[in-house]
Amino acid sequence: MSLHAISPIDGRYHSKTQLLSAYFSEFALIRERCRVEIEYLIALDALSLPHMPDLSEAQISHLRALHMAFNEDDALLIKDIEKKTNHDVKAVEYFLKEKLEAADMSDLKEWIHFGLTSQDINNTAVPILLRLAVSEVMIPAIDLVIERLSDFASTWRNNAMLAHTHGQPATPTTMGKEIAVFAERLTLQRATIGEIKYYGKFGGATGNLNAHKVAYPNIDWPQFADKFVNLLGLIREKTTTQIDHYDHLAAQFHAWMRINTILIDLCRDIWQYISMEYLTQHSVPGEVGSSTMPHKVNPIDFENAEGNL
Repeated sequence: MSLHAISPIDGRYHSKTQLLSAYFSEFALIRERCRVEIEYLIALDALSLPHMPDLSEAQISHLRALHMAFNEDDALLIKDIEKKTNHDVKAVEYFLKEKLEAADMSDLKEWIHFGLTSQDINNTAVPILLRLAVSEVMIPAIDLVIERLSDFASTWRNNAMLAHTHGQPATPTTMGKEIAVFAERLTLQRATIGEIKYYGKFGGATGNLNAHKVAYPNIDWPQFADKFVNLLGLIREKTTTQIDHYDHLAAQFHAWMRINTILIDLCRDIWQYISMEYLTQHSVPGEVGSSTMPHKVNPIDFENAEGNL
């Protein structure tokens, strides 16, 4: 944990979010930008463009190895270049050009970033990382929560309790049924997440592939762009300005907002059940429940979760 973090997410609660560093950190973004630039260069080579030297299998392997072996020293070097360029994507381009020179591939330097604008790189790298984070970390985490809630619902299905409406005693229910409410709500939203597609913008300076068309008018560049973005695991937005529409990102984030809202409701309900002594908490040796009342076991996990969600 860093004492110099600027938010609890990468400070006090870093242990809860550190898995996401591999997808949402600046290091991850720089690394993915490099991958997109490298794969674009390889895709251009497949077109056998006039004036572009052909890549050998060994050179293609070398290029992909630059991404696979990308490390913190590489990222720091790019950040040093950025101090001069004051442009993050251009720094990645210069870094890769230096790597080509070092590998005796200088004749390919000017094909790095050919005809592209920065957002062609950003608007593919970011959704790639989001897709990976959702599939590899976030969905498994939600699936685990649903599984645990379903287990509790089954275990406590016959545990009678008095339900409350408007904060007042109402009619009987079971603890299992009340927990099942959250399992069902999360399951429905989990299905929605699975239906959301991941898009990328890839169309040059203003979305029209102008430079590509002028340089090589006989190439079907829209078809090339569609295929390239598909190879990255995305769907290409065909009609754009310089930037992504971000509508697909909004759909993704709103779906997760709904999941967070459900989990906030769960935290508040469990907090209430603890307050009403329907549920009790076990004390953990060494933990302090209160700075002045040692007999207390405060529901801090649910309070912290509510705040973080």
